[in-house]
Amino acid sequence: MKVLIVESNPDLGLLWQRHLERMGAEVSLVHSQEAAILALYGVDFDILVLDLVLDQGSALAVADFASYRRPEARVIFVTNTSFFSDGSIFAHSANACAYVQSETPPEDLAAMVEHYAALR
Repeated sequence: MKVLIVESNPDLGLLWQRHLERMGAEVSLVHSQEAAILALYGVDFDILVLDLVLDQGSALAVADFASYRRPEARVIFVTNTSFFSDGSIFAHSANACAYVQSETPPEDLAAMVEHYAALR
């Protein structure tokens, strides 16, 4: 299972990365739209864990590029805001499979990643 984490907070991204690697996933961690796009050029990711509010760039642009470059890859959006709390993220991003809060326990997020990556 190949996972791309796009998270502006390095500590949070590293926490998620460690949990996923313990499950046997190959994980790439980046912190910006530009780095995510570059990663998507080189690796066929099964799933992306994507912070909806990036410090550098747009999460929706990353998801859109992923749907073009890696159409089979699913996206789990995470956020610490109320943006798209009505579920409309699924109307804006065809490859979205889940929408969770950043405070979701890392083991729960890892289980979701494993579940949705297996559906690929």
